[in-house]
Amino acid sequence: MIKKGIPLILLFLMTFYSTKAQSIDALRKRIEKVLEDKSATVGIAIRGVNPQDTISINGNKHLPMQSVFKYHLALAALHQVDQGKLSLDKVVSIDKELMESYKHLWSPLRKKYPNGAKITLADIIKNTVAWSDNVGCDVLFKLLGGTDKVESYIHEIGIEDIAIVHTEIVMQAEWQNQYENWTTAKAANQFLQLFFENTDNLLSNESYNFLLNVLKGTKTGQQSIRGLLPKETIVAHKTGYSGKNDNGLTGALNNIGIVFLPDNSYFYLSVLVSDSKESDETNRKIIAEIAKLTWDYFKNQ
Repeated sequence: MIKKGIPLILLFLMTFYSTKAQSIDALRKRIEKVLEDKSATVGIAIRGVNPQDTISINGNKHLPMQSVFKYHLALAALHQVDQGKLSLDKVVSIDKELMESYKHLWSPLRKKYPNGAKITLADIIKNTVAWSDNVGCDVLFKLLGGTDKVESYIHEIGIEDIAIVHTEIVMQAEWQNQYENWTTAKAANQFLQLFFENTDNLLSNESYNFLLNVLKGTKTGQQSIRGLLPKETIVAHKTGYSGKNDNGLTGALNNIGIVFLPDNSYFYLSVLVSDSKESDETNRKIIAEIAKLTWDYFKNQ
């Protein structure tokens, strides 16, 4: 009886995984249809709760992150909080001169405090991640000892395909500098998973919940991953955007995140749109359509 049952079990498993493979392949083909007429390099990584539900398109390409790295930076800062080297209550002084030196860059903090201010580390992290604040970003880099310290920490926790070389102000000084702050779509997804699963107790419960709530409250990128999803959808995400150069080229328009489904399951999605000749609207729509197709796939599982 047992010997007769084994082939049936194997047949069931083979059929199950074959069906899953065919299903995820159908999603891949729909995504490829979105990309087929676009003048852009698009790196995509998708992973569901089931390891079989994985897609990578240009997933190993080194693509510029832009502000996506502020998520990595925040996690590195919270690691130091957990080590007792920093505190979320720590008050950091940002003077008027520093604020003025960032007047050409996006900074809600600078707009709110043009003459400088004393701000807690918690508020700096919130502004850096949720609002993609550039002053806050570089203040964090200084507190942590520079980009090399942050990059080393990210490598130490297992994310190898990433380079964090320049602060925001340096990255924005020359167009080509953004390409030296790179990651891959697969590494971006790996980082999302590492954080969300809190692998090896990466962060304390307090730091973990703090960062997860900040990511869920991200204010940028409302037309990207969130663009075509139901309004009530919870997405913990981070964006990155280069703007366009004089030739109309977009170096990066990115969105990576954890998307939560109505049944409390979730999927990881990283889309890095690089060297695009398309409009910003089209670039955001690429991400939005991929997110919606992926949502539909997992919702119907």
